[in-house]
Amino acid sequence: MASFIPAPLGWLQLWHRPVRLAVAVAGIAFAVLLILMQLGFRSALFESTLRFHERFRYDIALFSPDSVFIVRPQPFSIRRLYEAMGDPAVADVSPVYIFPATWKNPWNDARRSINAVGVDPDKNTLDTPGFAESYPLIRKQDVVLFDMASRPEFGPVLDAFESGEPVVTEINDRSVKVVGLVEIGPSFGIDGTVITSVDNWLRLFPDRPRNDIQLGLITLKAGADPGEVRDRLRASLPRDVLVMTKAEFVAREKAYWNGATPIGYVFAFGAIMGLVVGAIIVYQILFADVSEHLREYGTLRAMGYRNRFVSGIVFQQAIILGVLGFLPGAAAAWWLYRSAAAATRLPLHLTAERGVVVFCLTIGMCALSGFLALRKVRKLDPAEVF
Repeated sequence: MASFIPAPLGWLQLWHRPVRLAVAVAGIAFAVLLILMQLGFRSALFESTLRFHERFRYDIALFSPDSVFIVRPQPFSIRRLYEAMGDPAVADVSPVYIFPATWKNPWNDARRSINAVGVDPDKNTLDTPGFAESYPLIRKQDVVLFDMASRPEFGPVLDAFESGEPVVTEINDRSVKVVGLVEIGPSFGIDGTVITSVDNWLRLFPDRPRNDIQLGLITLKAGADPGEVRDRLRASLPRDVLVMTKAEFVAREKAYWNGATPIGYVFAFGAIMGLVVGAIIVYQILFADVSEHLREYGTLRAMGYRNRFVSGIVFQQAIILGVLGFLPGAAAAWWLYRSAAAATRLPLHLTAERGVVVFCLTIGMCALSGFLALRKVRKLDPAEVF
């Protein structure tokens, strides 16, 4: 007896109940949408919070061990940065000052927290659009570079600046002028950013001493091994500072958001719940279909068809449901990604890699549901059916 699966049989059984088919596809599409949105927000969390870690120009970073993440870092002595210059492989060092400030919206006088970053105005320390052209401008007093990808609550700074209108406002009750634009973007901990010189930053925070910095950037000479230099600096510098390569600095921040906060767990849990919801929906649909067609399956068994043939029909239905449910779910996620990205300024985008992963999860979810729904068929005795 032939053991192949007739291609249209599983589809014909599904199409025989169009309402049930539509409900199943809608349920799977919702599960796919839920999984993609949770994974998308989780990816946006990491991508947005690592912008400064990845875009600063450095090989080794110095960071306070008391700092949990970069938004509110704890200070450490700038002497550690100068002590690191004693290593023969170190080419240059740059102090970075970081702390939230209060921005006054010059259009409606609303006040909002903004991330203020102070850097050396003589060094191109940040690899982000607009910075290379604008950083020499921050040598002037009481000027800042504004992140044009900041949330709109800070006011229409981009439109005003591009139209030639002077943008003068207050940060920490000190009058400043926007002299340039950069593109960084917000994150789950930062709504907007201004970048200025070290001197200007200290004017915004007059109670903070110059010798206390929040981040130290170390650039190595060509050919130097970052791992070896890191080990030497760890051995020579006091324990009041962390010495990390760029990859380690990125991994530390990512681990904080993924493990130390509930945000990463919530997004992962949401994706798992999407899988569970989809699996239950597919199982119920397939189980009902199997129950309705026990006589037909019993007839096939009585005619000599093996379990593999009958099981193949159910698995075929599961795969069809998975494909039909994935397509509208992915389309809805793509549209929601664009809408959410426009509203939040977060880096939300549907990547091919994520789409393939979720498609495979969807097919696996449906196949597992089909396997569970086959229990009746595997135990089926044709004589009992008739």
